[in-house]
Amino acid sequence: MYGTLEECIIDLEKNGHLVRITEEVDPYLEMAAIHLKVYEAGGPALLFENVKGSKFRAVSNLFGTIERSKFIFRSTWQAAENVIALRNDPVKALKHPFKNMESGFAALKALPIKKSVSTPVAAQEINISDLPLIQSWPMDGGAFVTLPQIYSEDPDKPGIMNSNLGMYRVQLTGNDYEMNKEIGLHYQIHRGIGVHQDKANKLGQPLKVSCFVGGPPAHTLSAVMPLPEGMSEITFAGLLSGRRFQYSYIDGYCISNDADFVITGEIHAGETKPEGPFGDHLGYYSLTHPFPVMKVKKVYAKPNAIWPFTVVGRPPQEDTSFGQLIHELTGDAIKQEIPGVKEVHAVDAAGVHPLLFAIGSERYTPYQKVKQPTEMLTIANRILGTGQLSLAKYLFITAEEDRPITTHDEVDFMTYILERIDLHRDIHFYTNTTIDTLDYSGTGLNSGSKVVFAAYGDQKRELCKEVPDELKELREYGNARLIMPGVVAMQAPAFTDYTSVQKEMKGLADAIQARGPIPSCPLIILCDDSSFLSATIHNFLWATFTRSNPSHDIYGLNSYYENKHWACDNVIIDARVKPHQAPPLIPDPTVEKNIERLFVKGASLGAIS
Repeated sequence: MYGTLEECIIDLEKNGHLVRITEEVDPYLEMAAIHLKVYEAGGPALLFENVKGSKFRAVSNLFGTIERSKFIFRSTWQAAENVIALRNDPVKALKHPFKNMESGFAALKALPIKKSVSTPVAAQEINISDLPLIQSWPMDGGAFVTLPQIYSEDPDKPGIMNSNLGMYRVQLTGNDYEMNKEIGLHYQIHRGIGVHQDKANKLGQPLKVSCFVGGPPAHTLSAVMPLPEGMSEITFAGLLSGRRFQYSYIDGYCISNDADFVITGEIHAGETKPEGPFGDHLGYYSLTHPFPVMKVKKVYAKPNAIWPFTVVGRPPQEDTSFGQLIHELTGDAIKQEIPGVKEVHAVDAAGVHPLLFAIGSERYTPYQKVKQPTEMLTIANRILGTGQLSLAKYLFITAEEDRPITTHDEVDFMTYILERIDLHRDIHFYTNTTIDTLDYSGTGLNSGSKVVFAAYGDQKRELCKEVPDELKELREYGNARLIMPGVVAMQAPAFTDYTSVQKEMKGLADAIQARGPIPSCPLIILCDDSSFLSATIHNFLWATFTRSNPSHDIYGLNSYYENKHWACDNVIIDARVKPHQAPPLIPDPTVEKNIERLFVKGASLGAIS
C-alpha cells in the first residue's frame, strides 16, 4: 500500500515496471507521442524527469497493463473486492456474518480522517503556468489535466461524506481562458458535480471545487469507479489504498493531504467559456462547446511533486485498463442491478459507449409457440436506461441456449446473433434520444438514436465465408471484402448529404435485389475504405459503430414497415465519414520523427522496440 505517488513509483521501478526518461522532453505533443508508442509496445510506466518549461516531474502509463495495475493494488485488492460484493449483495453479510466481518472492518477503517495540522501539498503556492502543460494532439485546444480528481460537496449537506469525487477533464490553457486565473471543466449536468452545481445555483452561491492531481494511485482509480449506492468515492479511495483518506480545509476548500497538486476555485452560475477541442477516447476530437469555467483561487504543490497524466485516443489505450479494473472489482454488480442479465460488455474497440454486447435470460419462451426474444427485450430496456450504459447507440443481445457464449469473443458473439436474428422482427429503434456527448455521429450534441439487435431461437441461416457474387462488381461499389462470417464491407463513393443518400441507397438496394436474395449475408457495411475496415475486427468495430447514427445510417434491402415496425431482408450500415462528424486523431509526423531520439541504443527508452 502506498501513502504517496512517489512511493508507488519507487516500488514499480524496483520491480521492473517503470523507466526514467532523463532527456528533456517537450510537453507539447512529445510526451504524449512517447506515451502512446510505449503503451502500444506493452511497455513500462514512464517517469519524465526533465519536462521542458516546468520544474515538476511527470509520470504516465501507470495503469498501462492490467498486470501492472493489479501489482499496484496487490495488497488491498481482495479487501476492496469483498466490500463491493457485500454492497452489491447485503443479504450475503446476513447469511455469513462471521465470514464477512473482516470486510466490514475494512470498510470502517477506510473512513476519511480530517487533519488540523499543515498538509504537505500546501507547502508551496504555484501558478497554473508552472505545471507540466501537456498537450496530447495537434488540434487540442490547449493543455489538459487528464487524470484529475474533481472534488465538490453537496451545498445542502456540506461535508466530505456527502461529496463527489469524479474524473472530468480540465483545460488549463488556450481558448479564452485567462492564464493562471481560469480553467475549464468538462462535465454533464447529470453527473455528481453537476447536481452539486445545480443546488448551488438555486441557493445563489458559487460552487467551491478542488481539483486533486496525484497522490496514491487508489485515489485516481476511485474518481472513475461506478460505486454501489451509498458508497463514497472518498471511502473507497481509503479502502483501496489501505490508508484512510486524509484531508484538511484551507480557505473553505477541501484539500487532499496526500495529493501532489491541488487547484482550488469556484464555479459561478451561468458562467461558461468554450472548451476543447480535445482528442478523445472514441478516436476523434471532441469539438469546442461551452462548459463551466472555474475561477482559480489557489494552486498548491507538495515538495518534489509528480504530475500524473494519460493520453486518450482510439482504443485500446491506458483507460482500457481502467475499464478492466472496474469490471473485475465490481464483479456481478450489473447482475444485481438488472435481474436476468448474465453479461454486459461495453466494447472497448468501438470506443466503449457506442456499442454494447449483452447476454440475458429468456425464460418466457416455454409459454410461446415460437422461440423469439421476449424477456431479453425487457432486459434491453433496463440496460439502455442504466447509468453510463444509457449512452450506447448499438445493443446486440441474445441468450444462451444450445451452447455457451461470451460477449468478450466479438466474432463468435456476433456470429451467434447473425445466425439467429429475424430481420423482419428483431430490430428495435429508439429515435430522438441521448447518446454520448463525445460522439458526433448523431444529430447534435448528446443527441442521436439507439437500436437493439435481439436474437434468440434456432439457427436460421448459414453465414457466408466469402463475399457473395451478388455483392461483387456493383457499379460505384467496389472492393467488396469479407470482414467476418455474414458481414461484408463495400467501398462506396464519398458521403454527400442525407437527401442524396436516400436515393443512393434505393439504387444500391435495387441493384443488389436484381441479382437475387443473399440470406447468407445479413449485414453489409458501406465505408470509405473497405481494405481498412476489413483488415482487423477492431477496425470494423471502431469505424462502423463510431461513424453511424442508427436512425439515419441504417438501411435495408427490401425494407418495409408493418405496424410501425421496420423490417428488411439484409441490413446496410452506412459507416462512411460524414461532414458533421469530428475529425479523427492523426499524430504529427514531425513529432513522431523527433521522439525517435529516445528509442535509439543508449537512450532512456532504447530497450523498447
